[in-house]
Amino acid sequence: MHDIRAIRADPAAFDAAMARRGLPPAAAELMALDTDRRAAQTALQEKQARRNALAKEIGQGKRAGADTAALEAEATTLRGDMDSLEKHVPTLDAGIRHILEGLPNILDPSVPDGPDETANVRLKQTGQPRDFNFTPKQHFELGEALGMMDFATAAKLAGARFTVLRGPLARLERALGQFMLDQHTQGRGYLETIVPSLVNAAAVFGTGSLPKFEEDLFKTTDGRYLIPTAEVPLTNTVAGDIVPEKQLPLRLTSLTDCFRSEAGASGRDTRGMIRQHQFRKVELVCIAHPDKSGEEHEWMTRSAEIILEKLDLPYRRMLLSSGDTGFASTRTYDLEVWLPGQGMYREISSCSNCKDFQARRMNARFRGGADGKTVAHVHTLNGSGVAIGRALIAVMENYQQADGSIVVPDVLRPYMGGLESISAG
Repeated sequence: MHDIRAIRADPAAFDAAMARRGLPPAAAELMALDTDRRAAQTALQEKQARRNALAKEIGQGKRAGADTAALEAEATTLRGDMDSLEKHVPTLDAGIRHILEGLPNILDPSVPDGPDETANVRLKQTGQPRDFNFTPKQHFELGEALGMMDFATAAKLAGARFTVLRGPLARLERALGQFMLDQHTQGRGYLETIVPSLVNAAAVFGTGSLPKFEEDLFKTTDGRYLIPTAEVPLTNTVAGDIVPEKQLPLRLTSLTDCFRSEAGASGRDTRGMIRQHQFRKVELVCIAHPDKSGEEHEWMTRSAEIILEKLDLPYRRMLLSSGDTGFASTRTYDLEVWLPGQGMYREISSCSNCKDFQARRMNARFRGGADGKTVAHVHTLNGSGVAIGRALIAVMENYQQADGSIVVPDVLRPYMGGLESISAG
């Protein structure tokens, strides 16, 4: 959510910021509504003051035996005018809010301009893709051959874009989640948190999915939503709160199931586990001081990178362009992991700094300053640390052997009871 005062101070700059998002100017309409609202509020205050003065005059006149009919008529007219204004001001407020709710965050100046992912900038690349002496298979070919990845049964149970995992492959997915949580909590300062998988509309609005992206969500019959990511409940733990400055940064992590309708993914990644309605992910969230969110963005992204490095998976860090940066984000890094079965890099983590955009929507603030009395909005950040299903895919494809077996990475073997490889039978 944007601060109307900032737009009022420099409407041209705001329109220029929206233009980077490919959006038409919005400042003029907002300023017209804002001018009307402030005029109506001023008129309401003036009429209230006049009505209070009239009440005194009428009282004094009646005590003196004077004729107060004209004063009473004026008071009646004022009351009617005030009733109209009291209805008009909320309508103007709602109009301003409706426009602001649909406008994305302002992009950081460092974000490159471009229409889509083709304009993303590679910042670094770590690790070298393995040379195979055979043609590497995709994860679904490996999983089905092992008899441990079952899409047909999942479709029977729930439809397309679901997967049943069995045996050592199911354990490998569980091992990945445990490993990630241990890394983030023991070495990177994140607090493990278990959160609800169902949240109310206010929580989804707070992080920016409502009202604009409701079609991407699964909604229950009682008006709640299945979480698309643990970012929603984790970030909303401070909704409506004033956090003491000394508690910042709050670094939180959670392993949850995530649910997405994939409304815009028709025909994309229809085979395998790349794009699912239900998947598991370790999420990272930080509630930060405004002066420190840039540092926290680097810390969070590095936390996700460490996971990939310990798994010895080749990856690259990408700075997303203006056309590929999400609605609530001001700046986003994507980590893309090498998938030899596909012969390409695919996103496995997305780490975003939202600055105060989400905090304004959920009224999350901190108290600090030299006098200890300053209250301001916090900055929020979120990232995947990392997507477990895609990490499973990456391990399967990068650690596959010619006979179809999969070597278990060294760091995961303690979580697998010492198992060194996964093979059929």
